[in-house]
Amino acid sequence: MKFSFKILLCMLMVMALALGFSGYYFVNHVFESSLEREIGQSLDESSILGFALETAALNVPSKYRILPDHTIDEIAAKLEAGGAQGKRLLRISDEEKNVLYSSDGFDADGELLASTDKSIKSYHITAVSDQHYIHTVTAVTALNRVLYLETLRSVSDVFTARALGFSLYRRVTVLMLLAGALMMHLICSVLTKPIRILTQATRKMEERDYSYRAKQVSQDELGQLTQDFNHMAETLEQNIEKLEEEIDAKEEFMGAFAHELKTPLTTIIGYADLLRSKKLDTEKHLMAANYIYTEGRRLEAMSLRLLEIIVAGKKEAKLSFIPAELIFDYLTELYADRTDLTCIFQYEKGNVLAELNLLKTVLINLIDNAAKASEPDSAIEIKGFQTKNGYRFCVKDHGIGIPEDELHKIAKAFYMVDKSRSRQNNGAGLGLALCTQILSIHGSSLLIESEPGKGSCFSFLLKNTEET
Repeated sequence: MKFSFKILLCMLMVMALALGFSGYYFVNHVFESSLEREIGQSLDESSILGFALETAALNVPSKYRILPDHTIDEIAAKLEAGGAQGKRLLRISDEEKNVLYSSDGFDADGELLASTDKSIKSYHITAVSDQHYIHTVTAVTALNRVLYLETLRSVSDVFTARALGFSLYRRVTVLMLLAGALMMHLICSVLTKPIRILTQATRKMEERDYSYRAKQVSQDELGQLTQDFNHMAETLEQNIEKLEEEIDAKEEFMGAFAHELKTPLTTIIGYADLLRSKKLDTEKHLMAANYIYTEGRRLEAMSLRLLEIIVAGKKEAKLSFIPAELIFDYLTELYADRTDLTCIFQYEKGNVLAELNLLKTVLINLIDNAAKASEPDSAIEIKGFQTKNGYRFCVKDHGIGIPEDELHKIAKAFYMVDKSRSRQNNGAGLGLALCTQILSIHGSSLLIESEPGKGSCFSFLLKNTEET
């Protein structure tokens, strides 16, 4: 069952109960008020008739010491005839509660009379032949006799009015429930519209339409829920896009990795088979062995770089402040004996927040990458200087440079601007990927500035402290 129908049914139940109880109370209150008024009038009429009976008894000739029965009949007949339109019903009984006079149609039982004594004026509601009456009994003392005067006053109109009131109220209640059901249906449709919109949005998400957004139609809690849902959908879409990009990157990585393995393995297998199947002269034998050795070293370097990337991706660096000159002294000593490479070191003193070994790895990879991109006898500049935001390291070469449309790809694993040149230098396109991974651990990133034919500058910024 739909939520709007549940609300509708609940509201109809509440309305039915409210209208039912209020209608019953209202009609019954009117009925009881009318009945009380009729009872009061009946008791007053009984008192008036008793007084009239006593007065009439005083006019009896003095020769009677006790009021005779035939005189009672005469007085009762006059009292009955004096009622409105001659419809007054009464009954008079003697001291022994034997009936002396009874109007035609006075069919009330004698229970009320039997329970009434001289000091009590009593009444009750009685039903006679589908008609309702107020039956009263009062004791009257007339000429040395105690008589019991009973009256019947019809209150059928009051009961009929109550029945009509209930009947009318039932019809009104049904009409109000129908009208209320229509109004509540419209109200529920408006109130639950945000829920229907969110349901539709959920189905769209289930159908992988992650760009769909629910329309906000209110400013209440449901409107806030719609906003939160859209925010969740946006976050989900971004995460899915990110996962898809990662999946694409992994597929590209695996394809590049397989391609990188294929070339050296093909060379190694080919030359190994040549050495195994033929007897070569010394020169060709050395050439084949050299190819096998060179490609094996390239496979070894690539495997080590991959391992470093994996370890760097899972590692949580223990950062501490390190003097910049300590790093530059290490690099100067490391490249001092390189005859094929000219490195120019320039730096300012300062402390950087980093892990020493990881920072060394980044700079070594950047220098090696610059060396592979540089022409022979070309210098590589390694600089370090203070800025207002931290300490910046720069590695600049004067080599082939990087086209602008390839700058965003340069840090991807196995990506090489000049693949043949990189392979000649045992490169696999993993150095910058490793640098990017390590710098992310330090809360930094690689900034690349390059122009084809004029070289490239790779730099990154680390947190620093004042010089000690």
